[in-house]
Amino acid sequence: MFTTDDAHWMARALELARRGRFTTSPNPAVGCVIVKDGQLVGEGFHQRAGGPHAEVFALREAGTAAQGATAYVTLEPCSHHGRTPPCAQGLIDAGVARVVAAMVDPNPQVAGRGLAMLQQAGIQAEAGLMTDAAEAVNVGFLHRMRTGRPFVTLKLAASLDGRTALANGESQWITSPAARRDVQRHRAQSCVILSGADTVLMDNAALNVRWKELPASLRHDYAENALRQPLRIVIDTQNRLHAGLRLFAQPGPVLLLRGEVTGGFGDQVEECVLPLAGNGKLDLALLLDELGRRQLNHLWVEAGATLGGALFGAGLVNELILYQAPMLMGNPARGLLALPEFTTMSQPPRLAWQDCRRVGDDLKLIARVTD
Repeated sequence: MFTTDDAHWMARALELARRGRFTTSPNPAVGCVIVKDGQLVGEGFHQRAGGPHAEVFALREAGTAAQGATAYVTLEPCSHHGRTPPCAQGLIDAGVARVVAAMVDPNPQVAGRGLAMLQQAGIQAEAGLMTDAAEAVNVGFLHRMRTGRPFVTLKLAASLDGRTALANGESQWITSPAARRDVQRHRAQSCVILSGADTVLMDNAALNVRWKELPASLRHDYAENALRQPLRIVIDTQNRLHAGLRLFAQPGPVLLLRGEVTGGFGDQVEECVLPLAGNGKLDLALLLDELGRRQLNHLWVEAGATLGGALFGAGLVNELILYQAPMLMGNPARGLLALPEFTTMSQPPRLAWQDCRRVGDDLKLIARVTD
């Protein structure tokens, strides 16, 4: 049975965990708080893959005060040797008396073994406090652990009449500067940004994270040059992209999926031949499987109606984020998604609202696919 004090300290651990959400990929963002006799004696959060885990930072700060204390952790302590030693053993060695985890880690290398390891050492260890909040911190990592694929968010920007570009393809700018800054925050939390050649060519899009557009509070723990760039993937079926585009002038890795490999883009660019399905079209499911094997947690999609519709049609979208601007663009303008025709109301994908708020002059709508 958890108490109000337990909830208070777990809320602090979750607050710490969120501070790592821009830099820990492919690891989860985790926070840890150590409390003794009702007083905080140590806290910490995981900052980046390969570095110390949250429990290590908290135990360092607590020192000998960890003996007999309670540790609150947003994810079950790891029980295996990776790039760092198991945190469960660190808690045992420190002599903590109790461990409260927000949730069990679905990673097959952990999956309850961390809690069992603590219990076998005589430590009271339990999970299940504020689980929903903990799930929200690591939606991408947890989805990949459970499915082998990254969590897919499709971002769209549209007018009130559901148009994403003029008939000639022009789309800069439908949404307000505030909405575009908000997109940068989502890009920064993602592992991969996916787009199509049409989008890149029309907008000369760089698809990178412009960290300077984000509030300093989001990057105060890290040096500017240490902030990562997500992998940028562009589907270039007809080999139309060229080295002079802004996409290739920005730092960070790029993966081009092309009709054939040609080279000439530089060391940070990887070219692969398009993975095709039996119908000769791009096999998007195979692409997501490969991204999962590369330990990429969250895929952010900024693309046109064709690619967005193909992802929806293949049942691969988990979340939709729509920025809707207070303008009308008319019937000749381009639509939101190129979906197949539905003949019964049981066929369209069903979504559940998660959030609705105003961002600048626009509405930001978030919905999860429920089918």
